[in-house]
Amino acid sequence: MNENLFASFIAPTILGLPAAVLIILFPPLLIPTSKYLTNNRLITTQQWLIKLTSKQMMAMHNTKGRTWSLMLVSLIIFIATTNLLGLLPHSFTPTTQLSMNLAMAIPLWAGAVIMGFRSKIKNALAHLLPQGTPTPLIPMLVIIETISLLIQPMALAVRLTANITAGHLLMHLIGSATLAMSTINLPSTLIIFTILILLTILEIAVALIQAYVFTLLVSLYLHDNT
Repeated sequence: MNENLFASFIAPTILGLPAAVLIILFPPLLIPTSKYLTNNRLITTQQWLIKLTSKQMMAMHNTKGRTWSLMLVSLIIFIATTNLLGLLPHSFTPTTQLSMNLAMAIPLWAGAVIMGFRSKIKNALAHLLPQGTPTPLIPMLVIIETISLLIQPMALAVRLTANITAGHLLMHLIGSATLAMSTINLPSTLIIFTILILLTILEIAVALIQAYVFTLLVSLYLHDNT
């Protein structure tokens, strides 16, 4: 019970060297691939989910926006597998690190914005000033819209970090309470353990939903600039 509550969020090291890079590279190895002409059920289900997700995200894009489809599908698979692996005992979740989430959000956001300024600069600048704005409010609204544009990658990263971190902390607290109550009151332990199981199922859903939300918001930023 004296364990640091945030100890599981500390980046692990091996012989004094950071192991986060190896952990980040590990999830793609778990994605099955087929060397045969006929796929098994797992590969078929995986391809169907990828096609369904890609079709839903790319439906609103034009031809230029659809060139990002491979990147967006890879992004959602990477975040989902990383979040799910972080639910395993004694594991590390890279998406609880704000620095990593910013490293994903800033380049994708910057690429979408730069594409918008290069191809449709008038439309990109028009987003900074809503239509029908009174003349005295124009300078203030331009500043507000510019700030809101610049904080989009921060909002992306903080949203993912906060949701994953909150779920892990809650699971840690309930798990510690279950362990502490096991020697005191067995019926209460069973109730808390049931809550822990339900929370774990919820966290699996949250891990997948947050991966989808992160990728969908990047897709919306891309849509606004293409």
